[in-house]
Amino acid sequence: MTRLSVNINKIATLRNSRGGHMPSVLDAAINCQKFGAEGITVHPRPDERHITRQDVYDIKPHISTEFNIEGYPSEAFIQLVLDVKADQVTLVPDQPGQLTSDHGWDTITNHDFLVDVIGRFKAAGIRTSIFVDPDLKQIEGASRVGTDRIELYTEPYATLYPIDADKAVEPFVKAAELAHEFNLGINAGHDLSLKNLKFLIDKIPYIDEVSIGHALIADALYLGLRNTIHEYLDCIRP
Repeated sequence: MTRLSVNINKIATLRNSRGGHMPSVLDAAINCQKFGAEGITVHPRPDERHITRQDVYDIKPHISTEFNIEGYPSEAFIQLVLDVKADQVTLVPDQPGQLTSDHGWDTITNHDFLVDVIGRFKAAGIRTSIFVDPDLKQIEGASRVGTDRIELYTEPYATLYPIDADKAVEPFVKAAELAHEFNLGINAGHDLSLKNLKFLIDKIPYIDEVSIGHALIADALYLGLRNTIHEYLDCIRP
């Protein structure tokens, strides 16, 4: 069964726009969990423009569901994840200051680097996932670096979905099938929404987890956080 992890970065963005502590990132994490989310995702960037390092330390003791930390594996990021003993770490190939994640790892060129980083997390008992494009060569490369899961970068799917849903999902189905053959867990995220999520899950029913932030928080402005989480859960339930 696919699990829903809520990315609360946008809550932190709103808070940081005025300074202070409103809205509370910690309260958001607690409420997402209370309303049925099966994971909380944060992406602390080096410039701390949304989630801060302190947020990560503050949230962890209050989360009884999965705590997933995304980020580029700099030494500072690696130490943060090890310090809080995240349940899952999702590695992204972002450059410092990048607006948002927009591509997956080149798992072939970065093979040795990924093997080293993933090994450090796995030695600490932290499940690893790496961001990848729906490219079969990159999926095969991912199978060789020791990661537990991949996270399919789904923006291309979301962009094409309104025009041709079947064409949009086709490369993701093929990528997921190959990952499944390699016994890799499969996560998915980026630009997933109430409009396109159910179709993706119907086509790839063995996705383990979807991580959704921007669209979910935007929907919550109109529907309320509890109702929104329930709507997203309805999309991923059989």
